[in-house]
Amino acid sequence: MGDLFDSQRGQTVGERLAGASVTKTATLLALSRAAVSMVMTAYTNQEKPSSAESNSGREPKLSERNHRALKRIVSQNHRTTAAKVTAELDCYLEDLVSTKAVRRELHKSNITVELQLLTL
Repeated sequence: MGDLFDSQRGQTVGERLAGASVTKTATLLALSRAAVSMVMTAYTNQEKPSSAESNSGREPKLSERNHRALKRIVSQNHRTTAAKVTAELDCYLEDLVSTKAVRRELHKSNITVELQLLTL
């Protein structure tokens, strides 16, 4: 079913809602009966013809409130390192975040901090 175009999914739903049988819809649109059934199942469960999950992926580690705290920390001292920002932010959070996650969030917000280079 992943190979179907959105227009095919829309036509399938339209035919079925107009009263056409699964077999007639499959024949008319040159699809398998299973594809027609899966499109309709996705439509009835999600109320849209597409079966693609729009909310795929992991939930963000930082909430909007934590994101504002991160911005506040950086705005108070913009010449700090990402590691120091992470340590200060971890005081506000229940679950600790990595320095990489903090850098990623800062990058999304177009905020820069100095990178601390480690020499071994």
